[in-house]
Amino acid sequence: MSIKIVTDSNCGYSVEQAEALGIEIQPTPIIVDGKQHFQEEDLSIDRFYEYLTDDNVRVSTSQPNPFDVAERWRRILKEYDNILYMPLSSGLSETALVIKHMAETEEEFKGRVFALDNHRVSITQKQAVNDALKMIKEGKSAKGIYDWLTETAHTSSIYIAVTTLKYLKKGGRITPAVAAIGTLLKIKPVLQIQGEKLDQFAKVRKLSDAKQLMIDAVKNDLNTRFAQAYKEGKMTVSVAHTQCPEEAQAFKDEIIAAFPDVEFTYMDPLSLSVACHIGPGALAIACSIKY
Repeated sequence: MSIKIVTDSNCGYSVEQAEALGIEIQPTPIIVDGKQHFQEEDLSIDRFYEYLTDDNVRVSTSQPNPFDVAERWRRILKEYDNILYMPLSSGLSETALVIKHMAETEEEFKGRVFALDNHRVSITQKQAVNDALKMIKEGKSAKGIYDWLTETAHTSSIYIAVTTLKYLKKGGRITPAVAAIGTLLKIKPVLQIQGEKLDQFAKVRKLSDAKQLMIDAVKNDLNTRFAQAYKEGKMTVSVAHTQCPEEAQAFKDEIIAAFPDVEFTYMDPLSLSVACHIGPGALAIACSIKY
């Protein structure tokens, strides 16, 4: 049975990289002052950050149009037996649930399209895509891959150190009063994504403290929630960032030193969907299970 993976631009792969891997990217719309754009098509990452950091420009993300998704599926199903659709977590966007419903209720897609919600985004989503590719090479069925990715959905964590409260305020995740007090006290929040929403994890005042806090948090996850997978050597660690590659490289070196017995996989930019809420200069560490 032939299987085609379709993911979205939140996974971090460019269209060119996706083509080399034999997968497809469903672009996530970026809304700039009410106008829809798509990464790589008419909006570069640098231009996105120019818009995001301009206080006079409104930037947000939106869901892919289900009609466009269905048209892509129809085209692919003329050549492939099954599609494994792998969007970002439903905790960050309703896309996964909307598309999942379409796959499971439309007769032309039932049993042929397996629309996943395995609660991943950015580097953890990329890990899941690569796991799926490995399973396809081993001859596993689309349903078997879907089941494994669903069963291991919550075996991942992301911690993010944010340099400013500005974008959390703009997105309505904190009040202007809290943002003003935090800025005055030079507080830097550390956020977390545990497969669902972007939530507050802790508050620090220095980047060095934030990095150590995040490393300690991942160590705790590996020794508690993910202890069995860690013991079996099935966990990975990665770094992500928003427009601070030098800091990310330094953080990568610290992480490799802190986790000598865990495979380091990726150092990537965070997805634009997450960047909308946290702005540039953010650093993140992730751990996730691997197949």
